[in-house]
Amino acid sequence: MECRTTVVSYLSWILIGGGMAYLLHQKRNHARYGRYVTVDPRCCSARLGWFLQELPAFLLPLLLLFTEESSGQWTRRMVLLCTFMLHYFHRSIIYAFLTRGRPVPLPIVFYAAIFCSLNGFLQGHHLLHCARPEDLRLTDTHTAAGLVLFVVGMSINIHSDHILRSLRKPGETVYRIPHGGMFEFVSGANFFGEIVEWCGYAVATWSLPTFAFAFFTICSIGPRACHHHRDYQQRFEDYPRSRKALIPFIL
Repeated sequence: MECRTTVVSYLSWILIGGGMAYLLHQKRNHARYGRYVTVDPRCCSARLGWFLQELPAFLLPLLLLFTEESSGQWTRRMVLLCTFMLHYFHRSIIYAFLTRGRPVPLPIVFYAAIFCSLNGFLQGHHLLHCARPEDLRLTDTHTAAGLVLFVVGMSINIHSDHILRSLRKPGETVYRIPHGGMFEFVSGANFFGEIVEWCGYAVATWSLPTFAFAFFTICSIGPRACHHHRDYQQRFEDYPRSRKALIPFIL
């Protein structure tokens, strides 16, 4: 497939602009999910919602991989793209099956599915059809460092989700103070892990689309960590005072 340079550029800048707009919006309002929304008829179960909204970001790159012709750079491109797909396989299949979260509003599922579709195409198309071979050397220091960051971030993200799930028995939707892992340092340990993931992915691939996605991630889930931090402090009088919102010892 021919590289659609203009489409890649436009989508990347839309991510950057959308991230800035979403950041400004969340400074005034909570995103409508989880503890910040009441159940109404337009909601679906958390498991179905996560599955539907995250699946496109896994399936679209997978389809692009199946239609890509083999080449000398196939292994390098596949490894880098599979780091992206690994996150969304876990999020849409494993996490969606395990989650005990609250029902998700259908508009949130719809908009998230559109985002995941566009971003899944952007990341897959850029890596497979636009990235130059010399930009995909797995032996380069920045690529190796980025992959390490990705693995560390995903490990933190998965472990933090496990801690949050363990706070609830099946059927419960109560909130308790999380302890262990990165939760000893920040309230948004799961968000911190995901941000590290995508920053590592951006460093590994070193391109505008991946940096745009990492920037959007910071703008979209960074404020959520701050919202959660304030909510924990309001809910629990004994909430650890040394704990920060998102960045250990800093923020």
